[in-house]
Amino acid sequence: MSTRKSEGASRRGTPTDAAAEPAAANNRPAPWIGSQCAELAGQPGHALLLHGPSGLGQYALALALARRWLCLTPEEGAACGHCSSCHAIDVRTHADLCVLMPETLAMELGWPLDEKSQADIDDKKRKPSREIRVEAMRDAIEFAQRTSAADHGKVVLIFPAERMNAVTANALLKTLEEPPGDARFLLASESAQDLMPTIRSRCIGVQMRWPSPDAAVEWLVGQGVDAMDAAALLQAFGGRPDDALAGARAGFTQRNWSGLPRAIQRGDVQALQELGAPALVDLMQKLCHDLHRQVHQQAPRYFRAEDLPTAPTVQVLADWARSLSRARRTVEHPFQPGLQVEALLGAAKTALHSARVPNHR
Repeated sequence: MSTRKSEGASRRGTPTDAAAEPAAANNRPAPWIGSQCAELAGQPGHALLLHGPSGLGQYALALALARRWLCLTPEEGAACGHCSSCHAIDVRTHADLCVLMPETLAMELGWPLDEKSQADIDDKKRKPSREIRVEAMRDAIEFAQRTSAADHGKVVLIFPAERMNAVTANALLKTLEEPPGDARFLLASESAQDLMPTIRSRCIGVQMRWPSPDAAVEWLVGQGVDAMDAAALLQAFGGRPDDALAGARAGFTQRNWSGLPRAIQRGDVQALQELGAPALVDLMQKLCHDLHRQVHQQAPRYFRAEDLPTAPTVQVLADWARSLSRARRTVEHPFQPGLQVEALLGAAKTALHSARVPNHR
């Protein structure tokens, strides 16, 4: 199995939100994102919370809405794509748009950091933050209170919103309670349950829309993914098209995805080392889930039945699942990556070679 790391490896080690950019080169979002944007374009209220599982396009929808609200000549619920406002967003210089992200993600997506933060990182005084820093939130609040440059209001986009720690979220709370006159807040989250209840209660919640499998496959093919790989990767990434696209860009194909369960069973460090610990934990959780389904004679969700090793006992699977949940909570800590991968594979190999139950296929 040969893969290469995606440049958009996500916050939790899985592919990011559609390689995190709007879906196509012309900045037109995927059809299900575009239709949801059109429906929300006239939504009243000063704060929206776009929420759902990762890979459904939270960032793409938030950016599409920001473009639409700030566009000088909007067209049927969407931004025109060619006015000076749309161009300013494309080149990350719009005077009335503030984007708040962890510094690591902002650097991936080309959103500029403030001069001091950029200088500190360039001088190696500190590493880019994986959280949304309270200093950046305070700057955003000050931005929201200033007069807009083009009389179309101001937009503050926060993604992923769950990356606000308690201090940062509390800094935002008062502004959500007493919003500036022409400022709107777009919070996009892949884990809304991790947000403070007081933040959620001050936003209008918007559930992300799931596309149909056929629409998702058609879109993936339009992004250059092979048709057979598109269907397989859509299944592999739980029906989430953005994650499937990022997986394809990371080098996954139908063929090498099928070989991953056996590579984990063998404890094949050489084959899996390059994935990194966060992606490996995610992969093992999918395998553990499918083996649970195998034990209960149900069809797997992420892999084909013929790709799965024989399942161990329910107790062994439950123990392995708990250990993977613990590993996920610490997987982004700065441990030695190679040792992390070896430890994960050692535990997986032990679980998958323990006492087994009959294989029901």
